[in-house]
Amino acid sequence: MPSLTETFSEKFLKRLAGRTDLDDALKKLDKLTNEEARMAIAQNLQVTQEVNENVAVLIGGTQIVFSRSPN
Repeated sequence: MPSLTETFSEKFLKRLAGRTDLDDALKKLDKLTNEEARMAIAQNLQVTQEVNENVAVLIGGTQIVFSRSPN
């Protein structure tokens, strides 16, 4: 005869195995996390490009500014 703990565990696992909403939620969370990382990378690239376009270089005490004219 199974113990009370074994019976409870078996019922719990059967209920959990039948629930796909937990798995779906984890998949959605993973997708959103990846999307957020891609957005952060895109923002970093944009800022890097903006800084690169407006770099000021000091050479021998003379400031030379490289800047693109706005489009």
